[in-house]
Amino acid sequence: MMPPVAPLPVAACVLLACLLLELPATKGYIHAMSGHNSSVDFSDYPAQFGNPLPREGLLGLLVEAKPANACQPIEAPPELANSSSFIALIRRYDCHFDVKVYHAQQVGYRAVIVHNVGSDNLLEMQWDDEELHKHISIPSVFIGERAASSLRSSFTYERGAQVILIPEYIFPLGYYLIPFTGVVGIVIVVMCAILIVRCIQHRKRLRRNRLSREQLKKIPIHKYKKGDEYDVCAICLEEYEDGARLRILPCSHAYHCKCVDPWLTQTKKTCPVCKQRVIRSAEDSDSDGEGADQPLPPREEEEEEEDAREEQDSERTPLLRSSPPGLLGPSFGSVAQSPPHYLSEENEQRPSTHQALDSPLCWEGLEQPLRV
Repeated sequence: MMPPVAPLPVAACVLLACLLLELPATKGYIHAMSGHNSSVDFSDYPAQFGNPLPREGLLGLLVEAKPANACQPIEAPPELANSSSFIALIRRYDCHFDVKVYHAQQVGYRAVIVHNVGSDNLLEMQWDDEELHKHISIPSVFIGERAASSLRSSFTYERGAQVILIPEYIFPLGYYLIPFTGVVGIVIVVMCAILIVRCIQHRKRLRRNRLSREQLKKIPIHKYKKGDEYDVCAICLEEYEDGARLRILPCSHAYHCKCVDPWLTQTKKTCPVCKQRVIRSAEDSDSDGEGADQPLPPREEEEEEEDAREEQDSERTPLLRSSPPGLLGPSFGSVAQSPPHYLSEENEQRPSTHQALDSPLCWEGLEQPLRV
């Protein structure tokens, strides 16, 4: 039995949706826009401390920190009426990254861009003070020296430009491969368990309908001799010869052992002709007792009813149907007696079909028109 919806695609879709909602950020980029309708993108690398950038990005005005290394408390950003967000541009070296970002957070900056000095390599910023990094809540990114020079010369707050810090999200296959494999493994195990149970039930059903070797040995064997009441095997349609081994079933039908044994042990434990059960095992009695309390499945119940119907029909119907001799009369080659004398006298008194047609009364009735 299969459910209406397969479990494997459903589990895969649910897991994929969860992954897309909680993807970690890796390398991102800075989108800078000036008042002259020009824009440039710069690659960056997010820090390992502070809050991550929002998925939609962080828009702000870029201001160069004073002092530039931000190792001491820096000046606050300008105050604007529209409460815009400000992003501090800070130089590397002279102190740890967490100290620089913490000083920018203290004066009201919403994010920090730390740039390299003498190199365009991107570094992963780490914290140094365990207590200090717990108090840092603003995001920060790291860029190269060339990108910092371009931002300082063309995209600062004094030049009417804006920058957007945008994160990049990728699918971390290695991180989520283990849970996904576990879900798929559980589904496969459940499907294999169901398949094994179905196979066991099928084999039990087949074994219940067949004879075992021990049960077959209980059925008597007879050596055929001329003059016995058995003459032809109903399976191979060959006449019995002297010394032939015959299997005599409880219904008194006899067959060659080589013919009926495969039928009883591989097909059904019923007589091939009359369909009566050859032997009833303990499994049959147990199944009958259990069936009184627990209903059979629909398919098994139909099979049992069909087998019982066939057995009843075969028991009621004789193997060779003989018709009454009085109806059909003696057939060719039969030794049946002629009908009694009084039946022949009655037949003589009755007019035959030709005599009835020659009668004038018959023709007079036909000549009259039919009345509707």
